Amino acid sequence: MKPVFVINGFLESGKTEFINYTIAQPYFQTKGRTLIVLCEEGEVEYDPELLKRSRTDLVVIEYEEDFTVENLLKFDGEYDPERIIIEWNGMWNFKNIALPGNWSIEQQITTIDASTFSNYYTNMRSLLAEMLRKSEMIIFNRCDGLIDELPSFKRNIKAVNQAADIIFEGKDGEIQTIFEEDLPFDLNAPVIELDNQGYGIWYIDSLDNVGRYVGKTISFTALVVKPPEFPKGYFIPGRMAMTCCADDMAFLGFACRYKDSDKLKERQWVKVKAVVRLEYFADYQGEGPVLEAISIEETQKPKDDIISFS
Repeated sequence: MKPVFVINGFLESGKTEFINYTIAQPYFQTKGRTLIVLCEEGEVEYDPELLKRSRTDLVVIEYEEDFTVENLLKFDGEYDPERIIIEWNGMWNFKNIALPGNWSIEQQITTIDASTFSNYYTNMRSLLAEMLRKSEMIIFNRCDGLIDELPSFKRNIKAVNQAADIIFEGKDGEIQTIFEEDLPFDLNAPVIELDNQGYGIWYIDSLDNVGRYVGKTISFTALVVKPPEFPKGYFIPGRMAMTCCADDMAFLGFACRYKDSDKLKERQWVKVKAVVRLEYFADYQGEGPVLEAISIEETQKPKDDIISFS
């Protein structure tokens, strides 16, 4: 199988700069040739000398209807590449991508111009979500002057793709988030009370910074989910979240150990008070946050039962 590296992003998001940097690295210049399939031409161009030096061929596909398996097979036969880089057009729906049978996506990366992210997230969320959903790495560039907004950007991305590595870059290098002072609750409170916004932020932050919460007591209103494969004495208390649009929902919750879990009903609303632990759990395929219930009480469905990350 020939490895394919897909670089997503809207126009002027830094895709070409990223690819130029990548093909210039010695680790990428291994045996054989590289083929770049360029689906969108921006202001930054490819240096012919760099292409020659890195044994890279460049083909252009201007129209979405021309991105077909037949055309890709034609390029494959003409250039016989060892690896393929696709610079995807952000205005094309990524869910429609089709590749030859001997091509396999090795890695997918999305680049984002932080200065325009809010506009795209508000107005083109469905297209953006399709690019983000299977990306292993998401790179925000041009983050200078936006430090206060980066935590919310990270939560927006994590709502769509919990597993992605997110990198924020300014002109001087990588910027770190989320900071504790950005959290909408007191980490030092005896019981951390999580409202709708707080629950979503706590859940997303726990994926990257579980150490902040280990040993802490939290309280929140949750929906009961009881996966049939879960061991006796466990369930998932969580909330439904709108990750992209009304048709794109996800259930956000961690496993909870509770001795009377068999008495709970599926889709029942409960008030949870629990201590956060870091433990191995088979469903996680490794360590992760596991809640140890202190009390579980039946409660009413909240007025706003859907968490939004907009």
